Amino acid sequence: MNDPVPSPPSLPRRLLESALAQDPAAPAILGDLHEEFVGRWERRGPTRARLWYVREATLLAVSRLAHAPSAPSNGGLVAIATPLMQDVAYAARSLRSNPSFVLLTAAIVGLGVGALTAAYSVVKPLLVAPLPFEDPGQLVWIQNEAVPGENSLSAVTSRTSNLVDFRERARSFEGITGYNAFSEQTVYTLTGSGEPEPLRGFGVAHDFLDVLGIEPTAGRGFSAAEGRWGGPGAVLLDYGFWQRRFAGDPGVVGTALTLNGTPREVVGILPEGFDFASIFRPGARVDLLVPFPIAPETDRWGNTAFFIGRLRDDASPESAQAELQGLVASLQQDQPDRWGLGAEIIPLRTHVAAPVRSSLLILLGAAAAVLLIVCVNVSNMLLARVPGRSREMAVRAALGASRGRMIRQLLLESTGTAMLGALLGAGLAWVVVGFVSGADGIQVPMLDQIRVDGSALGIAAAAALATGLLVGLIPALHVAGGGEAGILRSGGRGHSGSRGSRRLREALVVAELALACVLLVAGGLLLRSFQAVLDVELGFEPARTVAWQLNPSRDFETLEETSNFYRLAADRVAEVPGVEAVGLSDALPLGRNRTWGFQVVGGDPELSETTGGFYPHLVDDGYLPSMGIEVVEGRNFGSWDIQGSAPVVLMNASGATALFPDGSALGQRILTGGEGTEWEVVGVVEDVRHLSPELDPGVQVYFPVTQLWDYGTLDLLVRTSVPEDVIVPGVATALQEVDPAMPVQDHWTLEGQLREVNSSRRFILQVLVAFAGVALILAALGIYGVLAVSVAERGPEISIRMALGASGPDVVKRVLGRTLALAAAGIVVGTAISLGLSDLLRSLLFGVEATDWVTFGGIWLLLFGVAVFSAAVPATRAARVRGIRALRVE
Repeated sequence: MNDPVPSPPSLPRRLLESALAQDPAAPAILGDLHEEFVGRWERRGPTRARLWYVREATLLAVSRLAHAPSAPSNGGLVAIATPLMQDVAYAARSLRSNPSFVLLTAAIVGLGVGALTAAYSVVKPLLVAPLPFEDPGQLVWIQNEAVPGENSLSAVTSRTSNLVDFRERARSFEGITGYNAFSEQTVYTLTGSGEPEPLRGFGVAHDFLDVLGIEPTAGRGFSAAEGRWGGPGAVLLDYGFWQRRFAGDPGVVGTALTLNGTPREVVGILPEGFDFASIFRPGARVDLLVPFPIAPETDRWGNTAFFIGRLRDDASPESAQAELQGLVASLQQDQPDRWGLGAEIIPLRTHVAAPVRSSLLILLGAAAAVLLIVCVNVSNMLLARVPGRSREMAVRAALGASRGRMIRQLLLESTGTAMLGALLGAGLAWVVVGFVSGADGIQVPMLDQIRVDGSALGIAAAAALATGLLVGLIPALHVAGGGEAGILRSGGRGHSGSRGSRRLREALVVAELALACVLLVAGGLLLRSFQAVLDVELGFEPARTVAWQLNPSRDFETLEETSNFYRLAADRVAEVPGVEAVGLSDALPLGRNRTWGFQVVGGDPELSETTGGFYPHLVDDGYLPSMGIEVVEGRNFGSWDIQGSAPVVLMNASGATALFPDGSALGQRILTGGEGTEWEVVGVVEDVRHLSPELDPGVQVYFPVTQLWDYGTLDLLVRTSVPEDVIVPGVATALQEVDPAMPVQDHWTLEGQLREVNSSRRFILQVLVAFAGVALILAALGIYGVLAVSVAERGPEISIRMALGASGPDVVKRVLGRTLALAAAGIVVGTAISLGLSDLLRSLLFGVEATDWVTFGGIWLLLFGVAVFSAAVPATRAARVRGIRALRVE
């Protein structure tokens, strides 16, 4: 039985049959095409044969339709498609005849489309796409109710006993889970195969994955037994770490990893789409999850946990909030001495996006403004071509072309150019998004989810299509606006633009300048704000300071053993050539974030609540010199401040003033901790910006590491007189001499940490400045284009003025005067818009007001300067017009 002859794709075949309907050679053409199709089917396979037939039949049909004297009257789809094909072919020929103009216009459109596509790709994971959890709309964030103005984690985290009571009594939730917000204070050292490796892990409740609705890629989540205090050791591996360390081997599940000298079973692998750090701790690295016991033992640690709840179908965040408020009040009544109670519910998406929401909205708005400027600029470019295209359209109208047909053809030209710009814009967005998603240190949630996907490409196509229609409509209406007889009577001299056309182009320039003014003002304010952040007196010297987090390979039984180990490590490092000072601390500035409550001995018992507690630092006697922190009163710690000696502390200057406004803090005592120990203030030191450069230092208290054992590990700081790459190998060698199994490869500089803290602010600033720069360039091109065309159109008028005695400087003054008037109008409109957006900008500013007139004044001068610069060439050209010669030409 013979195989049936393959049939070509029906739609392109029918289109070609319609195009060849009036051609006597149609059967031969169709037969040859079908014969070649069958041959390709046999030689190269069905897929390639069909693709070839679609291409050849479509190109042949379009070519025949484009050269047809009139549309075939077959009726139906073909009757509609044929003239459209002819219009497409006409637009394509027109674009090919002006390649330089098309490429320039497409490049400008590409800038706008690329900016919008990139901005959409950045904001989509946080503001558009659902969170990568099961039914994410039912997930809520539950935190403690902080004192207004309090910025520490201890103020908004909760005790684990709260989670126990909420689970048992709240009826609005299908489940409530939590994680240890202070997990970063513990480093897990992986040993047993290869070099010791420091890993970052977060402690989570055993039902963490269940509440979020996350299925491990391999294995399972934690069991209830593993989530108990003292339960079996278990660990969940992050997908990225699993790929890097174990090459994606599923056989690692069920094996044991030795972490900090203790074996823990690998019970599962987290899925690729779930990155704990990117959602809950942006900017950090999380290699694994470990069980965080919800138990009385962890409850004694105080406020340590954040909670996440899954609402029932019949519950809302508002009803759940009301229930928890009643529950908190009931618990407080039953247990008057209980502290740390409080619950504030926020939709999980809102909480994740909150730190950067305003910044992302400004970023998206700036990208939209750039696209609008592009639209205005391209509209002006097309309007400038109106006089040249008017005669062409007049001839076509005289030959019978309808006005609607001509407008459609011109719109096809503009949209075709814009779609070419969309391709360029998509490529630009891909480069920008790749840079952003791969950048280190940018503390933006869900950074790993940022990509140019199908929806972003759809946005690019839609933006380009809308741009093409928007920028092409007004010029098309002008070109096909009638008056053919007058245009044709003008002969070969061309057709000058009308006064209305010139005014329209000038109005577009004003709009362009206004939008550029808005972007420049926003960028200028953020630039001054960023400079104010950089100018903040930090209270320490980050330059030439390198840090290591020390994680001993063995556990210590007593504080004395611990102190001896760290003291030995510091002494060995101090002997390395190039080391100027060595210090130890459990909480470096711009890093960890916690507060402790306290009482001033003999003082107001409510003082701790009004100040929000204090920020504790456990340090040695070398910490202040290694950080460059000055002692302003009293003394530093000494080698004699050890366990068994009188408990002593240092306090920062602002804290001393706040707690002891009537005299010196020296000799005063504070009571903190559960053992009722009184600590004497023996020194007052400079204020240090502990949380961030923008936030006040608050009350800071320094404890000797030799007197208080409240840390899992310490950071080693080295102030050096030699470059980082020179000092690092020597310090690593010295540390390995103390503990060969301790990982020492990870280190950082305080300058790098400061850059990371400022990374989000710097990122938004850089993007806005880039957008503002593009807007300024486009505005300059718009001014130049309008004036150049205006000078060309008004050549006869200028020549008459020159013939009647006007001088070149007079003409230049008129051109520049018109330019300054346009600039002034744009600046007034842009300033008004900027003032209207001041509330949105205010949340991103530090040390500068949203109505800072220094910034506004500088932007005004810049715009006036750019306007004059852009007008220089057209004004000079106008001044060179020679009256009699120009009139003879005319």
